[in-house]
Amino acid sequence: MKKILILGVGAQGSTVAKRMDEENEVSEIICADYDKKAVDELVKLLKKGRGVQIDATNKDSIVAVAKDVDLLVNALPIKYGLTVMEAAIEAKTDYQDFAATDVLFPDDWVKCVDYLYDEIGPRFQEIGKTAIIGTGSAPGMICVVARDAMRYLDSCETVNCLVYEGVVAKRFLPFWWSPVTALGDMTDTAYTYENGKVIPTEPHSRPYYRTFKGVEGVCELVEHAHDEPLYIGHNADKYFKGAKNAAFKYGGEGIKFAKPLYRAGLLSREEEEINGRKVVPFETILAHIPPAPKYKAELEEILTEGLVSDTGAMVVEAFGKKDGKDVMVETYVYAPGMVESFERSGLSAEMYLTGQCGSFYTTMLVRDQFTQKGLISSDMLEYPQVDYYLNLAKNFDITLETEVKEVK
Repeated sequence: MKKILILGVGAQGSTVAKRMDEENEVSEIICADYDKKAVDELVKLLKKGRGVQIDATNKDSIVAVAKDVDLLVNALPIKYGLTVMEAAIEAKTDYQDFAATDVLFPDDWVKCVDYLYDEIGPRFQEIGKTAIIGTGSAPGMICVVARDAMRYLDSCETVNCLVYEGVVAKRFLPFWWSPVTALGDMTDTAYTYENGKVIPTEPHSRPYYRTFKGVEGVCELVEHAHDEPLYIGHNADKYFKGAKNAAFKYGGEGIKFAKPLYRAGLLSREEEEINGRKVVPFETILAHIPPAPKYKAELEEILTEGLVSDTGAMVVEAFGKKDGKDVMVETYVYAPGMVESFERSGLSAEMYLTGQCGSFYTTMLVRDQFTQKGLISSDMLEYPQVDYYLNLAKNFDITLETEVKEVK
């Protein structure tokens, strides 16, 4: 029986806690956050839960709680990543992170990811523990899908990870997740893996156009700061059949809102003087954006008002060779939409998909499905592990549709 510590009890952490409360291999779930009220509210819903208030900036306070646990799940914002990883190593526990970290090299995401692989990984290996990063929906589920696509290829040239968000409320609500995270991603340097090298790209640049099943019209997707090209590039030879190119493209309502602001300089984080007053444009814009809804009553109110649209797409395109022919492996990820997600769980579609997809990694960790020691990213699964993950997803109506098409 396993004891779990979950740091961060927002949508992701609380979803994992609820799933683990039903897991036979788990004996206790320690729910920790700086927000004591949020902890108390979650623990009320759990049979195996125990709550603690914790300061995630203090490694020693995390270690004190984690010293007897089997798994530490980090569902906190990315800035806490390195501190929590260090605590997990000191406490000698397995580790799962919905994100990664950008603390050491805030201006160079590539160095951050390389540091995790090259420096943090061996330290987990030394203590015989498993650490997995990037374990939400994207990165996370989409990485499993990209890995699954390799079954259908003899060699791979390009992997495109595509996400389009089309859930629109009648009220002003640009983002269904943290606005500060969303706008941060939409202004940070993006990266792509091209001709065997990771290169920086400008956010909102290099548009990619295509249609998606269930989404009306031609969709524009653009460069966006994300992990997938770095993971796939790092693991191209071992896990992606020699892929030379990998991209993450994002589109939808959030991008439509942010792109003109970015182009106008209104997402700059540099202080500037306007008519004798000093302002930071990013902070000014952020102050006028409503927070993402996370409570059931809020979501119910939004749904009662009505949605303009309830669509979206997550697709992986893998181009390569099969039996001497040029082919594309196209895989759609299907999941409950906004209305269905709320009816099933009281969550938004964003919260449902990210939280549930993260919980599948947790389930596999507590069931000892990972034999790898050290640090792996969410794309570094062997095929039996891919199958196990996707079978767990089916139980929550998260499924794949794969088609192999000859490219002429």
